[in-house]
Amino acid sequence: MAYKRFGPVCFYREALNIALPVMLQQLIMSMVSLIDNFMVAGLGDLKMASVNVANQINFIHVVAINTVCSAGGIYLAQFKGAGDAEGMRHAYRFKVIFSSLAALVYGALCWTIPEKMLGLMTMGNDVRSEIIAEGARYLRLTAFTLLPTALSTAIGTAFREIGLPKVPLMISAAATLVNTGGNWALIYGNMGSPRLEVSGAAIATIIARVFELGLFLCYAYKNKTPFFVGFRRIAQVDRRLIKEIFGKSIMIFVSEASWISSETILVALYNGRGGAEVVAGMAAGLTVANIFFLLFGGIWTAVAVIVGGNLGAGKLEEAKTKARWIQSGSVAAGCAVAVLGAALATALVPLVFSNLSETARGISLGLVYVITLYLPVWCLLNAMFAISRAGGDAAMGMYTDLSVNTLLFVPGCFILALCTDLNPVTMFAALKVTDFFKLMVARHFLNKERWVRNLTVRAGARGAG
Repeated sequence: MAYKRFGPVCFYREALNIALPVMLQQLIMSMVSLIDNFMVAGLGDLKMASVNVANQINFIHVVAINTVCSAGGIYLAQFKGAGDAEGMRHAYRFKVIFSSLAALVYGALCWTIPEKMLGLMTMGNDVRSEIIAEGARYLRLTAFTLLPTALSTAIGTAFREIGLPKVPLMISAAATLVNTGGNWALIYGNMGSPRLEVSGAAIATIIARVFELGLFLCYAYKNKTPFFVGFRRIAQVDRRLIKEIFGKSIMIFVSEASWISSETILVALYNGRGGAEVVAGMAAGLTVANIFFLLFGGIWTAVAVIVGGNLGAGKLEEAKTKARWIQSGSVAAGCAVAVLGAALATALVPLVFSNLSETARGISLGLVYVITLYLPVWCLLNAMFAISRAGGDAAMGMYTDLSVNTLLFVPGCFILALCTDLNPVTMFAALKVTDFFKLMVARHFLNKERWVRNLTVRAGARGAG
């Protein structure tokens, strides 16, 4: 059956109204990361490399938290579409309980064995011991940010899924000011503060994350947000529904774990091709690229609210049509941001990272150019994954990531690392060709339309709210 590939302007206006606050929030967070890196870069390549290797490890925790919140968000968005506040509260409970558990487990690892984790990421690096020593101090301190970050993520993503993305936007903006001010004071010892350098960056993050959580809790309590329940009632879960959501979260986690482990292998291998300038340059390039990646958050939220809401309301055909429109719009948005991003990076990298070595800046700029070339492909992939999960088909992402990462990406990493002397940027560019195979696998599963389901009908009876 013929259909329009692109929707009307009013549809994209609606999608943009949902996505834009999320993108602005992520832009603020990316700018904070950029400012953090700018301040730490002033301490030299070694300090910059130490913080960024630590943050590469922390990214595993971020993925775990996002997995939990994504699984709960599938149901929260559909319950919102069905007008079921009780179901929304149970989905929110799932987010809080399991994201908190993940934060506590990972925090214990950061406090007890940070040197071992950092050692895995710097094998073969010329200044491995120095990076580990600095990074371990940073990881131990940032362990105190994990629980408040997990709780803030659970609340903030829930606001997005009920169509209120401006709330986390405003709260993140306030926390950003606190974080930036704390960095300025504590890294370099301004305003009478001690000069703590890398440790100062970690302490500033702790202060900002606690402040952010406090704002979320105050807002949710005061406004009687429909999904929100206090901590005293957080354990009053509907076990049947929680078990169902947990099943989805396992598949999402397998998908995300496959992706993050393959990315971690790649990072560990290219970090061994030089010294601190390689680690710092690649990390700086990814920091700039995170500004472009804000598109992904907007795509996921728009899909959750529009497609998930329609599915929860029983409007299955409308959900299918709008899903097609979002895919086409995602590719167009990716192309536009890629062009603008390449121009922005040309001016931004030499300015922001002027304190890094010339070699590190060259690596950074090369990586950003490669990322802009792949951006339209990644936007489409994110849209396809988001659509499948909006209807509860978490298996599609699991099969896609596991098959391509296991059969192509990871073997390719070792082949290029052991059999060639390619530089890190070229390695990255060559290996990301495998994402075209992910597109083919994802398209195959998406066309089966297993995601076209109203999950609120199947969820069954729920307990006390």
